[in-house]
Amino acid sequence: LHQAAMHGHGPVLKVLLETGQAEVDSRDNDGRTALSYAAEYGYQPIVRLLLDTGQAECDSKDNAGRTPLSYAAENGYRHMV
Repeated sequence: LHQAAMHGHGPVLKVLLETGQAEVDSRDNDGRTALSYAAEYGYQPIVRLLLDTGQAECDSKDNAGRTPLSYAAENGYRHMV
């Protein structure tokens, strides 16, 4: 799920979500979620897919204390802020 979100692969992410093969809010070694990667790289459709599940925490903090919102803002994706 993280890789699909990080690289903007919406169709792959959608299949993973529909088949239940991925935990929406799972964290990697840095404490980051798929939502934080999608927000960092400005993939608004991916962000929407993840939020629409109702399982993604939009204010979750990673190991550095950063949230998906902070990643989006720091990278100039105001349309997601």
